[in-house]
Amino acid sequence: MDDQNKNLILATALSFLVILGWYTLFPPPEPEQAPETAISETAPAGDTALAPSASADAVAGTAAEEAEAPQAPRVSIDTPRVTGSISLQGGRIDDLSLKDYRETLDADSPIVKLLKPVGEAQAYYALYGWAPGAGLSPSDVPGANTVWTAPADATLTPESPVTLTWDNGKGLAFSRTISVDENYMFSVTQSVTNTSGGTVALAPYGTLARHGQPADLKNFFILHEGLVSMADGELAETDYDDMADFEPDPRDGSKSEVKQVETNGWTGFTDHYWMSTLAPAPGQPFRSIAKFDERREIYQTDIVLPTVTLADGQSSEVTTELFAGAKEWATIRGYQKDGIQGFLDSIDWGWFFFLTKPMFAVLHWLNVMIGNMGWAIIGLTVLIKILVFPLAYKSYASMAKMKELQPEMEKLKERAGDDRQKMQKEMMELYKKEKVNPAAGCLPILIQIPIFFSLYKVIFVTLELRHAPFFGPFQDLSAPDPTSIMNLFGLLPFAAPAPESILALVFIGILPILLGISMWLQQKLNPAPTDPTQQMIFAWMPWVFMFMLGGFASGLVVYWIANNTITFAQQYLIMRRHGYTPDVFGNIKSGFKKKPKADS
Repeated sequence: MDDQNKNLILATALSFLVILGWYTLFPPPEPEQAPETAISETAPAGDTALAPSASADAVAGTAAEEAEAPQAPRVSIDTPRVTGSISLQGGRIDDLSLKDYRETLDADSPIVKLLKPVGEAQAYYALYGWAPGAGLSPSDVPGANTVWTAPADATLTPESPVTLTWDNGKGLAFSRTISVDENYMFSVTQSVTNTSGGTVALAPYGTLARHGQPADLKNFFILHEGLVSMADGELAETDYDDMADFEPDPRDGSKSEVKQVETNGWTGFTDHYWMSTLAPAPGQPFRSIAKFDERREIYQTDIVLPTVTLADGQSSEVTTELFAGAKEWATIRGYQKDGIQGFLDSIDWGWFFFLTKPMFAVLHWLNVMIGNMGWAIIGLTVLIKILVFPLAYKSYASMAKMKELQPEMEKLKERAGDDRQKMQKEMMELYKKEKVNPAAGCLPILIQIPIFFSLYKVIFVTLELRHAPFFGPFQDLSAPDPTSIMNLFGLLPFAAPAPESILALVFIGILPILLGISMWLQQKLNPAPTDPTQQMIFAWMPWVFMFMLGGFASGLVVYWIANNTITFAQQYLIMRRHGYTPDVFGNIKSGFKKKPKADS
C-alpha cells in the first residue's frame, strides 16, 4: 500500500473518530419528559433558604424556624405570559408557570412550571428580606417566615402592582411593592421606616433557592446548567456539583463563595431553556453570595446590598429586579439594552461565542422574516456559503486545475519509477509552474468544522429551536428526525424507535437518508479512484456518515443537506468554468458496473 492510500485511510479514520467522539461527548438531546409532579410531605422545620447576615464581611446565615405553612395566604399572578402566586408567608415568589411553553409537543401537555413552593419536589423560589445589623435581632426584621399583609383580592398584573406590609411592633414598618412587566421581569421595591426612637442598621437582600438539582438536568458538557453570574463584566458559570467545593462556613454548615460587585452585576440559576436571576439597579454595589447547604441539599444565591443606618424618623428604599422565565434571545437582549449589563451572556454561547452569537442573531432575523425556522436554517446556510465563497472558489479552482494536471502527473510517475524523492521534487516544480496549491482542497473542510460545531451549539442551546416546526412530521428542529425506516416513515401503524434507543441509530429517518444521498452525489462529481482501497473508502463514506449523524438534531441535518447541495452546485459550476465538465451521470453508472475480477 502506497503512502497516498495510507494517508487517505488515516484521514478517513480520523474523520470517523471525530464524529464518533463528538456524538459520544455531545449526544443528541433526549426527548423532554414531564417533570415530577408528586407532592412531598410538608418540609421539616428549617427546610428553607438561609438568610444572609448584615455584617459587612460575614457570609453567615440563620436557618428559618419553620417551613412553609400548607395553607399560607397567597396573592395571584396573572400576566399575558406567566401565571402563579405569591405566598404571603415570607412574601415568596414561589409559584410560577410559563403560559407560552408546554412540556412536550402534545397540545394537551401541561405548561412549563418554573418556580415551586416548599413542599413540592424540587422546590424553587425567590424571597426577600432585611438582615439585622447591630442592635436588632432576626425577629425584628422580616424574613423567610414572616406573614405579610396584602390588600383583599389583590392580583399582580402588569397594570396592578401589589404592596405587602408588615410592622414589627417596635417602631419599624416594612413594605414590599412587587410589579411585573409583560414578559418575565419582576421589580421588587423594599422599604423601611424607623419610628423606634433610636438608630437602627439593617441590610436589604434577595435570595434565590432551589431544593435539590433539577429533575431534568441534562449534564451535557456542551450546555451549562447551574449557577450563572455577572460581576463587573466578568461572567462566571458554576455547575451544581462544583458548588460543593466552595469554602465551608463553620457558623451554619453551608459552603459559600462571596464576590463584591462594585457597579453592575446579577446572579441566578440557569436551566436548559429557563432561568431565574436577581439584578440590583445598574451602578448599585452589592455582595454576590453563592451557597450550598449539603445537609439539606439547598442551592442558593444571594444579593446583599449595603447596610443602611436609619435614625428615628428616617426611611430607606431599594429596588431590585427578578427575571424568572424563558431564555428568549430577543427578550433578554431587550433587558440588556435597558441596563442589565451582559445579560445576553446568560445564554451559554460556548467557546466559539464569536461565531455562535452573530450566527444566532442572523438565524433569528431570518426566522422573523421568513416565519419558519427550517427555511431560516437553509437561508443561513446560503449566507454562510456566500461569505466563504472566495475561499471555496480558490479551492474548487485548484481542484479543477489538479484534474487537468493528471496526465502530467502520470508521466512524472513513469519517469521517476521507484525514486520517490525525484518524484516529489518534480511534482513540487510542476505545482509551482502551474500555480497550483494541492492543499487548497482542504480549505472548505477546515472552514466547515468550526461552523458545524457552532451551529450545533446554537441549535442545542437556544430556546428558539425548541419545538420549532419545519414541515410535515418535522415539528421540533432541536430533536432528531422523528421518521423511521422501521415504520416506512409513518405509513405502517406503529411507532418509530425512541430517539434515545440504539434502534434509532439503525432505523434512521428521511433527513439522514437525504444527507447520505447529498454526500454521495458530491462524490460523483469526480470519477471513482482507480485504486481499489480508495474506491472502497469513498463508496462507504456517505452511508457511514448518514448513520452516524442520523441521531443529531434535525435542524443540524437540514443545514448539512443544504450545505452539501449548495457545495455540489458551486463545485460543478466552478469546474466547468475552468474547462473540466463533471460527468455526474456517467460516474454514477460506472459505480454500478460489475468490476472485473483480478487475475489470480
